[in-house]
Amino acid sequence: MKKALMIIFLAAAGIGNTIMAQQPKVVVSDKTGWHKIGETTVKFEKETDEVMIMGADKFASLKFKVTDAAIDLISADVYYDNGTSEKININMPLKMAGETKVFNIKGGEHDLKKVVLTYKTLPNSKDQKAHVEIWGLKTNADKNHK
Repeated sequence: MKKALMIIFLAAAGIGNTIMAQQPKVVVSDKTGWHKIGETTVKFEKETDEVMIMGADKFASLKFKVTDAAIDLISADVYYDNGTSEKININMPLKMAGETKVFNIKGGEHDLKKVVLTYKTLPNSKDQKAHVEIWGLKTNADKNHK
């Protein structure tokens, strides 16, 4: 009985840590330019992470930055507030302090709901976890045409 309770407790603690690590980023600025719109620390036991985007969440392009450890970033599934989604194939190993190219969102600016990253962690001598930042470009194209 004690063993079963310990397993349940450890599982709940693990879920709690995952939830805490994936707190939604609230974008408050509507200024034109690049904004950090989300971040996550990827772990060796998983190969996907979901990052919620909230607030002033209308972006035309995305790029991804990595710190702390290398990672092989495979793809990003981008989900929009209107219920549609888009898969961005990245297929790029990123070194620590690396950055991807800019990926334009099809059809111009969209309200983002979440981004699901698919990756493979790369072995490193210190067992470090990679920190991935998601950056979005606001062009405010809809406001510029009014």
